[in-house]
Amino acid sequence: MSEVVQPEEQEVQEHELVDKKPAVYPSELYAHKAAGFWIRFWAYTADILILSSIGMLLIKPIFRLFSLEINNPVWHAPFTLITATIFYAYFVLMTKFCNQTVGKMIFGIRVVSKYGGKLKWSTVLFREWIGRLISVIPLNIPYIVVAFTPKKQAIHDFIADTLVVHEAVYDKQIKQSVVAKELQEQNVF
Repeated sequence: MSEVVQPEEQEVQEHELVDKKPAVYPSELYAHKAAGFWIRFWAYTADILILSSIGMLLIKPIFRLFSLEINNPVWHAPFTLITATIFYAYFVLMTKFCNQTVGKMIFGIRVVSKYGGKLKWSTVLFREWIGRLISVIPLNIPYIVVAFTPKKQAIHDFIADTLVVHEAVYDKQIKQSVVAKELQEQNVF
């Protein structure tokens, strides 16, 4: 049976609680771990192998069937234009609809917006199309930046406000509430 507490006793119990130290602890948050340079490098390598295979298995046989020139060194040759279109379409469409390419799927990483939410078309187009053109600077220096930034972002990630993160690996981040910080400053803990 439950015990009925008289109002006088209830006041005493509340008063006792005020004198006790509250048990407020820092809260733990978990965030996806940023994908570093090497995992991104291997994912990109897998994507290039997939795109090269598509070029060798589909595009070249069609060009040979119609006796079209494949080895034309001019940048605007039909073979170059078709393979470039497939290259950019692959990265843009896969990133927009799946947040990852097949290479990223293999290695368990994905592209996310820095501020949460879905990736917008403008963000994806800039990141995967314009960003790749920017990143072709000699020695691929914009890609190497990934190894030295805190959130492992490349130049195109900074400008597009995106991150590449592991899908199933998390970093523990301790974030204290305002109450916990005040109590800690007063040496309550």
